[in-house]
Amino acid sequence: MTTPTHQSKLHRRWRYGLFILLLFTLVGTLGYLSLEFRTQWDLSQNSRNSLSQTSIDLLNQLDGPLFVTVYATQQDLQLGDIRGIINTFISTYQRFKSDLILDFIDPIEQPQQAEKAGVKLNGEIILRFEDRTERLTTINEQSFANALMRLARTSKKQLLALTNHGERKINGVTQRDLGNFNHKLLEVGFESKALSFIDQTTPLNTDILVIASPQTALLEGEVAQILDYLTRGGNLLWLVDTGSLHGLQPLAEKLGIVFTPGAVIDPQAEQLNLPLTFALGTHYSAHAVTANFDYITVFPFARQLIVEEDGWHSTILTEVAAQGWVKTNLSTEQQNEVNFDEENDVAGPISIAVALTRIIGDREQRVIVVGNGHFLANSYLGNGGNLDLGINMINWLAGDEAFISIQPRSTIDSQLTLSEQQLTLIAASTFIVLPLIFLICGFFISWYRKRR
Repeated sequence: MTTPTHQSKLHRRWRYGLFILLLFTLVGTLGYLSLEFRTQWDLSQNSRNSLSQTSIDLLNQLDGPLFVTVYATQQDLQLGDIRGIINTFISTYQRFKSDLILDFIDPIEQPQQAEKAGVKLNGEIILRFEDRTERLTTINEQSFANALMRLARTSKKQLLALTNHGERKINGVTQRDLGNFNHKLLEVGFESKALSFIDQTTPLNTDILVIASPQTALLEGEVAQILDYLTRGGNLLWLVDTGSLHGLQPLAEKLGIVFTPGAVIDPQAEQLNLPLTFALGTHYSAHAVTANFDYITVFPFARQLIVEEDGWHSTILTEVAAQGWVKTNLSTEQQNEVNFDEENDVAGPISIAVALTRIIGDREQRVIVVGNGHFLANSYLGNGGNLDLGINMINWLAGDEAFISIQPRSTIDSQLTLSEQQLTLIAASTFIVLPLIFLICGFFISWYRKRR
């Protein structure tokens, strides 16, 4: 048996010493990097712990500091560490906007500041950008994104919705009205009110005029005012249901649109257990309204529209019923049992929505006509992407293409929240305990080899 020489022992000590030095260097480097840099990976389903591209784009549009003031106590009886919850939520946004400034004020310790700000709830949040402010009482990406959108708009856009002819009421609560859609418009920064030509004492002037499925004929003078508004370059959203145009035939002629009588039959609706008269939108043209839009939309009792080029640049927004047709003489009794009539019916695909533009003076005039009013009604707004498509239409008509986007993702999976102590324990185990275990194992192996 050979005895290790002094030189070999010295070489072995140098090797062990170098190993220990590199080990501590590695641990120290990892500790320094963990303090100086922060990186995270979102492995949750639907990436629920990351910001949607919608929120990131909204942050990029706010050119300047965004001040977020939270009026909250240190602890809340129901929510617990409410400041910690909000701080964690806002920190996600601060990674994309370095000049987002978060400040906390205790409404109990500083009641005068809370009273001056009009704060009524513990945890209330006030956002300030330039000279505009928004107030939040709930904290989630949906509500925060809506607040950012309102802050990003330099001014509130106004909608006037025609009334007094049986139209779908813009703030109505019945199933056929548009109240839920209007509520969403208010959330993202629009103002709306009903327009009655009887009470209208000034020339029709608004960012967007909405004509939503009149049920009785308009007077000639009312139609003349609408045509004058269009001639002056006004933007228009016209929702047309099946049946008569109720005196608006001159408007259709002005726009160069012909409406086919009858309703669309879509056999694909049966696959989703829907009536055949519910046309499904799955194909969208290349347009700002439908950019990156890949959701199913539902159009109950839709009607076909045909565009005749007449001084307008047109883009068909969506086609439905590729394997369906337009039933020109559909009755209530036939809605679930219909067959294609080659002589009278029109084979699909069917165009039901069109965007029109033309240059008036130094600006672009925009019009959208949809052969359906049901898709934005309270009873059908929640189907598929109906709400998103409607909001996109309004944003485009208002000239706010930057705000055309789908809504922030909904939550799918639950969240794992770790306390500060738990995070510290995990970090200590990773950077201290495990390296010590490896070090002890190394010393034990070295000692065991020396004894052999």
